[in-house]
Amino acid sequence: MVVVIGSVNLDLIATVGRLPGPGETVAGDAFSTAPGGKGANQALAAARAGASVRIIGAVGMDAFAKEALALLKAGGVDLSGIGESHAATGTALILVAEDGENMIAVVPGANDSVLPGDVDKARLQKRDVLLLQNEIPLKTVRAALEAARSAGATSILNTAPYADDIADLLALADMVVANETEFDLCAGRLALPGSDREARMKAFVAQTGRTIVVTLGAAGVVAATPETFLRVPSPAIEPVDTVGAGDTFCGYLGASLEAGETLEAALRRAAAAGALACLRPGAQPAIPRAKEVADRL
Repeated sequence: MVVVIGSVNLDLIATVGRLPGPGETVAGDAFSTAPGGKGANQALAAARAGASVRIIGAVGMDAFAKEALALLKAGGVDLSGIGESHAATGTALILVAEDGENMIAVVPGANDSVLPGDVDKARLQKRDVLLLQNEIPLKTVRAALEAARSAGATSILNTAPYADDIADLLALADMVVANETEFDLCAGRLALPGSDREARMKAFVAQTGRTIVVTLGAAGVVAATPETFLRVPSPAIEPVDTVGAGDTFCGYLGASLEAGETLEAALRRAAAAGALACLRPGAQPAIPRAKEVADRL
C-alpha cells in the first residue's frame, strides 16, 4: 500500500494575464475552486496510478472540508485517517498566468493539527511506501520517517514547500525528492561539497547512503543512488498550468515503486505523469489516469 501523511487543502484559483509584482493589482480572467494540498494531491496521483492508498491528515469542520476531500473519496483513497480540527480547512490561494507560471500562498489551517500521535493511524507495514511533504508540522514528518524505518516501509520525503529545517531530516528518508531550487538550498544548508549539482548529489549519497531525486522541469529528472546516477527525460509539452505537477510526479513515483518497478522505470512513468498534469488547469483535476500515462510512454 502507498500511505500518505500530509496536507489537505481547498485551492482557490484565479487565472491572470501575468503575475503581479509587489503592491500591484492585475485583472483576473476566471476563478475556480479545486481540491488540493500536497499530501492529498500525492495520494490521488498514487491512486490514479493504480495503487491502494491511505491518507492521514486533517480538515476543518467547515464548508470547505467536503469539497477538499471529494476527489480523494471518488478516487477510492482510504480516508479513515482524516481527522477533524477546530481550525479551518487548509487553503491555497493560487494565481496562474497565461504562460503557466504560478504564485501560491498557503494557509495551513487544520494541517497544523496533524501531530506525531496521528502517525499510528498509518498502520505502516513492511513493503508499504510512505509519502511525506512539508505542509504539516516538521515534528510529525520526523515521527513518520522514524515509524517507517521501524516498520520496514520505504519512505519518500518531498522537500516542498522548502524550509531550512527540512534539510535536517533528509538522511532519515530512504529517498528524497526535490526540485532543482530546493536541492540547491538543501545542499547549501548541509554544506555538501562539489562544483556542480551532480557532484553535490553524489556527495549526499556518499554521506547518507540514501537516494536523491532532483526534478528539472522540462529538462527531466536526475537521480543519484548508492549504485548509479540516472538521467530521465521529460516529454515535451506546452504547459497550461504547472500547479500540482511535482505532486503528481511524487504520487506516481511512489505507486510505481510500490508495484515493484525499477527506479529508472518509475522515474520515467512519474516524469510523464508530471508533464501531463501541466496540460490541464488545477492540481487534482489535472492528475492523469494510468492509461493516459501509459499511452504517452
